[in-house]
Amino acid sequence: VWPPLGLKKFETLSYLPPLTQEELAKEVDYLLRSGWVPCLEFELEHGFVYREHHKSPGYYDGRYWTMWKLPMFGCTDSVQVLKEVQECSKEYPQAYIRIIGFDNVRQVQCISFIAHQPEV
Repeated sequence: VWPPLGLKKFETLSYLPPLTQEELAKEVDYLLRSGWVPCLEFELEHGFVYREHHKSPGYYDGRYWTMWKLPMFGCTDSVQVLKEVQECSKEYPQAYIRIIGFDNVRQVQCISFIAHQPEV
C-alpha cells in the first residue's frame, strides 16, 4: 500500500524519483532547445500550494515564490542554470528550488519543475 504521509507531489516530474544532475541537465537542455528563458525560484516554507488565509474555491497560498536573481535571458547552456541552482541551495539550504521555462514571446510559463528539495 502506498503511504501518503511525507510523499507530497510538487510540480511536473514530481512523481519520479529525484532527478540526478545529468537528468536535470537534460531537462534544462530541452527547455533551452524550446526557446524558453530559464528562471529559478525558491520557497523557504512550503514548496507546494496550501490553504491558510482563505477557504474559497480556487484560492491557494504558496503559488508565488521568490525569484533567484533575474531570468537568464541569453542562456544557452544547462551548466549555467545548474550552477545557479547550486548557488541558490548554498545560500538557502532549506529551500525548495524550481526551474521555470518562460516563453518571452507568448508571455507564459511553459514548464516548471523542482530542482532541489531540502533534506528532511
